Amino acid sequence: MGRTLPSFTQLILNEQDALAKFRRALRKEDQRAFDDLFRAARYHVAAAAYASHLLPFETMLLAMLLEEHKRVQHLEILLERLLESSSIEQTERLDLGRLSLPAGDDYLAD
Repeated sequence: MGRTLPSFTQLILNEQDALAKFRRALRKEDQRAFDDLFRAARYHVAAAAYASHLLPFETMLLAMLLEEHKRVQHLEILLERLLESSSIEQTERLDLGRLSLPAGDDYLAD
C-alpha cells in the first residue's frame, strides 16, 4: 500500500508550483528572497510533519517565520557586539531590549 497523504516536502513543492506565476512577476532580488523562504520551510520539514492539525501553508509560513526570527536575533547580537566595541556613546545606542518581546505570555495580555 502506498502513502495516502503527500509528504510535507511534496506539499512544499506543490505550493511553490502554485505560486510560480507570482514568483515570475517578482523582481530578481525578490525572487531570490522568495526562494530563500521556501528553503527555510524545507529546513523544518520534520517538525512540520508533526503539525498535522495545521494547514500545510500555515506550517510553511511558521517555519519561514522561525528562520527569519532567528536571523533577526543573530543580527541583534552582532549589532550589540559592534556597538559595545565602538566609540558610540551609551546614550546614542539603540535599546535592543525594547525590540524583543518579553519572555512568557506577558505580551499577550490585553
